Amino acid sequence: MNIKRSIVLRVRVVFILIALATAAIPLRIAKIQFEEGDKWREKAETINFQYREVPATRGNIYAGDGSLLATSLPFYRVAMDPTIAKSDRYNAGIDSLAKMLSAFYKDRSATAYKRMITDARRDNKRYLVLNRKQIGYQDMQKMSNWPIFRDGRLGGGVLFEKVEKRYRPFNALASRTVGFLNENEYGAGIEYSFNEYLKGQDGKALFQRLAGGSWKPVFDAEDIKPEDGYDVITTLDVNIQDVAETALLKQLVEREAAFGSVIVMEVKTGQIKAIANLQRNKNGKGYGENYNFAIGDQGNTEPGSTFKLLSMLALLEENKVSLNQSIETGNGAHRFYDRTMRDAKNGGFGTITVREAFEKSSNVAISKLVDMHFGSSPSKFLSYVEKVGINQPFGFQLAGEGKPYFKKPGSKQWYGTSLPWISIGYEIKLNPLHTLALYNAVANGGEMVKPYIVQAVIKGNRIEKEYQPEVLRKRIASEKTIKQLQELLQGVVENGTAKNISNADYKIAGKTGTAQKLINGRYTQKYYTSFAGYFPAEKPKYSMIVVIDSPNGFAAYGGDVSAPVFKEIADRIYALDIELNPTGPSQILRAEASTSTLPFVKAGKAEEVHQILEQLGVKANAVQADDWVKVVAQDNRVGWKINDTEKAMVPDVSGLSLRDALFILENKGLKVNYSGKGLVQEQSLEPGTKLLPNTTINLVLG
Repeated sequence: MNIKRSIVLRVRVVFILIALATAAIPLRIAKIQFEEGDKWREKAETINFQYREVPATRGNIYAGDGSLLATSLPFYRVAMDPTIAKSDRYNAGIDSLAKMLSAFYKDRSATAYKRMITDARRDNKRYLVLNRKQIGYQDMQKMSNWPIFRDGRLGGGVLFEKVEKRYRPFNALASRTVGFLNENEYGAGIEYSFNEYLKGQDGKALFQRLAGGSWKPVFDAEDIKPEDGYDVITTLDVNIQDVAETALLKQLVEREAAFGSVIVMEVKTGQIKAIANLQRNKNGKGYGENYNFAIGDQGNTEPGSTFKLLSMLALLEENKVSLNQSIETGNGAHRFYDRTMRDAKNGGFGTITVREAFEKSSNVAISKLVDMHFGSSPSKFLSYVEKVGINQPFGFQLAGEGKPYFKKPGSKQWYGTSLPWISIGYEIKLNPLHTLALYNAVANGGEMVKPYIVQAVIKGNRIEKEYQPEVLRKRIASEKTIKQLQELLQGVVENGTAKNISNADYKIAGKTGTAQKLINGRYTQKYYTSFAGYFPAEKPKYSMIVVIDSPNGFAAYGGDVSAPVFKEIADRIYALDIELNPTGPSQILRAEASTSTLPFVKAGKAEEVHQILEQLGVKANAVQADDWVKVVAQDNRVGWKINDTEKAMVPDVSGLSLRDALFILENKGLKVNYSGKGLVQEQSLEPGTKLLPNTTINLVLG
């Protein structure tokens, strides 16, 4: 009985507790609703509404001539609030809208689109992404006129959510130099180095959290508009950049090399006109611009014989040698302590002059001279490295500049053989930018200018920051020494290791370099080849360095591999530059020995030729500005023969400058070879014939 009574009592207690709890629930609900309502409503609003960042439009990057290198283009994701449209407007337009969405995206049927939108409307779903694919501005404008969408956000519920993407009009041209920026704001090139200017100031806007975790913008009076970024104006020249990349790629492919770099710089100012870096892709197929070897740490390597210029500078400044004195090189081998220095030429050069030693790039001669005159005071030799200023980074405008490396006499790394090997460009590390700066200083009469690649940061017409040419060393050597160095560099091309690039039209000055690659502590039969110099030698305007790493094939030396690339680029620049070639393709008008009273005018872009004729007071018939034309005399005025470049046929480029001809032909997909200088006189493909892909056209200039 006691057990039964105990069970009954327990059951009664449970029922009483349940009753009490049930009675407490309405009381708790009332307390939450009336006493704590404001607190929980505020918390709900905090959870469902947030002010979130609205990214600013990133600034543009321009070449020196105003060509657009990088910009932000708007793309849009299309979403809608299907509950907004009134029933009559919705019913009248949904079938047509569904058909248009299906035809545009081509991912589902019109019936499926209609069902998706109608189901969302029935379920009172306030936010529906119609398609994850992003559309461009023109498509957005077109969609804005579609049924239901044409009533806008407030009437039709359409939402075009803006997403900006970085776009490069010239595709991969100068891709590593222009650079990139990832989502963590880490990257390379101008995009990374000038990010503080380019990124602008983000704004803030109110967003509402919807089911599924998505956020919908809610337009609010307190939204803070983003402030767009500044534009960056570089010193790059897209024509020179294109020429540099094309010539470099051609040689890399032919020689199956590991990588290559080119820098083209303006002598007087230090403005970088082109930086090209191409490296074999990891899959072994093709080349891409994955690292800036021209300025970065990975580009720091033993330069080889291009460093002999510094050795000659030190010897001449100390009055230790004269260019015509003799030096014995024997059979091309000389022993320093426990190591043997060798010349590239089998059997050596015998007795030669100092001038010939430099022109022929004799390792034995240069190292013997430096060891003879600086062996007891190596610090004095290295003081010239400091005087020139290539022992420290320049503070280049792009992040990641490599730091030069030079051994210090007396350190653990210094050996009795260090000085002879340093004198010919071993046991030190320089990147191409530092080597080029030395050669540029010699071209510039001894004045070393700081290389730079960005000339201004602007917003609209206002200049925020401007960069001017900066002199690092007023004079790296005496005037006498500089003139002798200039003679030596011209001699290399005229008589020495680079005579294969000697040019009748203009003179090139420079030095070849070939350094054995140090791999796993051993020097191998792989080479780092280079050519550094400037042109025209008599009045330098451009300096340039070309380096090609690990080329394959016979005769893999700087004169055979890198120097030809230098010449090809220099030839193209010379043909395109008005100042360098005043009687060539840059000549727009010239007098003609004829009875005509009108000037002889070359063919060209109609707008440009028309402007010139106006300046001369010559009457001309009206013509479309974008047409390519030939000029024909018509009584006392000028008429036009229009060259239709839009059709799929070979255009007529006779009478055009090389620059204009290249523009037209290469945009047609033709490969162009040319000879001579001046205007196009002959073309190998007949104008008006059918245009075939991957075809080469040969031009004769005169």
